[in-house]
Amino acid sequence: MEKIQELQQRLSGHSPQYIDMALKTDMCCQIENADGYGKRTGECGDTVEMFITVSKNDIIDKIRFIIEGCLNTNACANTLVYLVQGKRINEAWNISPDHITDYLQTLPKHETHCAELACGAFYLALKNAQDHQLNPWKKNYCQKT
Repeated sequence: MEKIQELQQRLSGHSPQYIDMALKTDMCCQIENADGYGKRTGECGDTVEMFITVSKNDIIDKIRFIIEGCLNTNACANTLVYLVQGKRINEAWNISPDHITDYLQTLPKHETHCAELACGAFYLALKNAQDHQLNPWKKNYCQKT
């Protein structure tokens, strides 16, 4: 019961979008044989791993993540998924930490590094996917174990 009260207290004063994204867990998993993979660890110690699959017409079909971090990092990673799923790769490059913080509305100012961490891992996954498009044979050698 104490943990529930502690969580309620931590979420008090946050926007509905923040609460939804902070508690969401359905996008938190690995994609086997992903087209793109990126991993970043922040100075705070939080880690975000992003996995994406891309269709033949350069649309992000699926994006998932694994995090080791706080509610803020989870909220930012989920928001990134929400904002880029179904977009073309060239559009997805335009996502920024500001887009994430704007959507969440109540991400604490001292936690904006969580949005930067999620974007950084995502940018690495996009680059990795584009590299695999240019050299498809490399994908088989670079799979995450």
